[in-house]
Amino acid sequence: MRLVAIGLAAGVFSALLGVGGGTIAVPLLILFVDLPERVATATSLGAIGITALAGVVVYAARGEVNVAYAVLVGVPAILGVLVGTALQQRMRTSSLMYAFAVLLCAVGVWLLAT
Repeated sequence: MRLVAIGLAAGVFSALLGVGGGTIAVPLLILFVDLPERVATATSLGAIGITALAGVVVYAARGEVNVAYAVLVGVPAILGVLVGTALQQRMRTSSLMYAFAVLLCAVGVWLLAT
């Protein structure tokens, strides 16, 4: 049931704000399902693929997908995922958690300032 609730929260935030996978699901998977950080990250990426597919189908049906931009963002993102995964495997888990916390705080401050 916790996993269903996490998926629902991630999906709602993803549709509303364009965030949900890493920002919502990873911390919730760590806190409420007791997944290790790397497993939570990998699990979230798997769920993001499903969520993204559903979202793009709905937005495409409304004519709101710019395919050229999606390709220009998506193709380099593949390289970014490969590099990021390689880096993550070399970092200590505690360093990853602190870096993620700092990132979330910085984004929060930036959003409040704008």
